[in-house]
Amino acid sequence: MNTLNWGELTPEKFLKEYWQKKPLIIKGAFSNFQDPISADELAGLAMEPEIQSRIIAKTTNADHKTSWQVTHGPFEQFDQFGESGWTLLVQAVNNFSANSQLLLDNFKFVPSWRVDDVMVSFSTPNGGVGAHLDQYDVFIIQGEGKRHWQVGAPDPSLKQLLPHEDLKQVSDFTPIVDEITEPGDLLYIPPNHPHNGIAIDNSLNYSVGFQAPNNQELFSGFADKLLDDDIATQRFNDVNRKITHSPELLSAEDIGQLKLFMQSAFDNQELFNQFIGRYLTQSHHPLEMLIPIEPITDEQLDDILAEDENLLVAVSGIKALIIEEPSPTLFISGEAFELDENTIEFGKAIAKEKSLTTNQAKSFTDCLKNRQLLTNVLNKGFWYIE
Repeated sequence: MNTLNWGELTPEKFLKEYWQKKPLIIKGAFSNFQDPISADELAGLAMEPEIQSRIIAKTTNADHKTSWQVTHGPFEQFDQFGESGWTLLVQAVNNFSANSQLLLDNFKFVPSWRVDDVMVSFSTPNGGVGAHLDQYDVFIIQGEGKRHWQVGAPDPSLKQLLPHEDLKQVSDFTPIVDEITEPGDLLYIPPNHPHNGIAIDNSLNYSVGFQAPNNQELFSGFADKLLDDDIATQRFNDVNRKITHSPELLSAEDIGQLKLFMQSAFDNQELFNQFIGRYLTQSHHPLEMLIPIEPITDEQLDDILAEDENLLVAVSGIKALIIEEPSPTLFISGEAFELDENTIEFGKAIAKEKSLTTNQAKSFTDCLKNRQLLTNVLNKGFWYIE
């Protein structure tokens, strides 16, 4: 297993000094790093129509001008791109590669809901995507090969460039990190820090990205929740209205009351919890769901648990979380499962997205509600029997 060695740093110190503040590179963070997926396996995923992939290629002409080409998957072959100057990027590889999913275990010091996916890139020599910046935090693990990385500080004077309609880049920046990464090195890049990575030879990189919804997305999602459930339909109430001598004015008092009226929807804690739990566990990428052909019955569950070699496993990349108050609820992939004092511990075991042996599962399933919860989770394809 690839285990992160912080050296003299600790997760606590990292969060205090670096998280969303400044970039960091840890040389040899993973000793004897083993690539969880090979370049050939990655290419195979890029051939699948349900998996998001793209190739970014650059060429330089005799006048030293660089042009960019973006090709979206699925791909049938790769020979046409040559032996240098291009990068294959595949999103959410952890949803289809259990070994890639295991990389996330190194970042459990951040709540699981913040994790988006593990994007994997394969670059040929001189391959890259150009200088750019992202709106999210990312840890980049160097796999096979080497890469030259430069990372700058936030700079509002940077110009956005569009060398291709599918490619957003920024103008040149002054690097504060200028390093060559080798297998097992770890690079952390906070949001809005310009960066550029150029492969020195054939190389694999694993980018652990963290989701950070913006206000537009949250307000839009919450509004959808209100519409879908047909709630918050009450009208603005101004029963204590006083006479006005300026009817053409929208007063500061009225503005304040309207804001409070809108905010009252968010003050419904149960409603907001239902929204945010479902919203944050929805996957942005396809999952390899394993729904049983026939629903598992209570009797079949006994047969499953009777086999000691059976393992109950969460679908790779699935998102789960628990909100404890005001009423405990387990959220998995946008669905909610109510918990109580008898099921909360089993719910937490499921939310950790780990596998369970049959003996571990049996320690919970003496409780009828836990049996029902496990059966439900299996029948929805969120977990499966291995």
